[in-house]
Amino acid sequence: MLDLSGRTAIVTGASGGIGAGIARRFAEAGANVAVHYRTNEAAADALVGAIREAGGEALAVGADLTAEADCAELLSRVATVFGGVDIVVNNAGIQPVAMFDEIGADDMAAMMAANVTGPFGLIRALAAHMRETGTTKGAAVNIASIEGLNPAPGHSHYAASKAALIMLTRAAALELGPVGLRVNAVSPGLIHRDGIEEGWPEGVERWKAAAPLERLGRPEDIADAALFLASDAARWITGANLVVDGGVTAHPTW
Repeated sequence: MLDLSGRTAIVTGASGGIGAGIARRFAEAGANVAVHYRTNEAAADALVGAIREAGGEALAVGADLTAEADCAELLSRVATVFGGVDIVVNNAGIQPVAMFDEIGADDMAAMMAANVTGPFGLIRALAAHMRETGTTKGAAVNIASIEGLNPAPGHSHYAASKAALIMLTRAAALELGPVGLRVNAVSPGLIHRDGIEEGWPEGVERWKAAAPLERLGRPEDIADAALFLASDAARWITGANLVVDGGVTAHPTW
């Protein structure tokens, strides 16, 4: 198993879904995990309790990460508790649905603030922390989306934000490599969540028909990819976007 023993990771948006799966997997790999939440403190506390019960170390931390100062303050809080921060996983984000003509400037600004500005601020905070402490080995993993490569109707502002996050990943990797900070992205496909088959049966069936592996993704599929990119197994990988979609984007569109 990939080993993160002795390292501390912040996982944003970790009170449920993909983020919770990543937090669990990182704790299993030996990391101290800061479970970030914005509103669902109870779910974050429950996850921290489960990690501790399994023998891991975890802390629930609440913050609105749309302001850079909040990102720096969050990282400082976690570093104070665990003695430093080595890894950030930028998973938090929003995904409202609206057709192009229905999207206002405020909607676009809110999308970019949640899905791009937050990761930008936390990566900057980690780089500053590394410079201050003299640490020369850090990792940031951004959870993007295959919609950053291929948009879907009703998701134009979401797709634009994820495309921006993928390019932010590459640009940050280019400039922060000399600091020792690797920056990579994972672009998931459709991930199972409670009620998705009942609420969107036609979409689930279309996905399964298009996917060579014939199933939806699971949070642990993304967690394993994030763990790989955060670990020393990916020590010579930076600026990459790892697509984890069961092969859907390999499917011909003609």
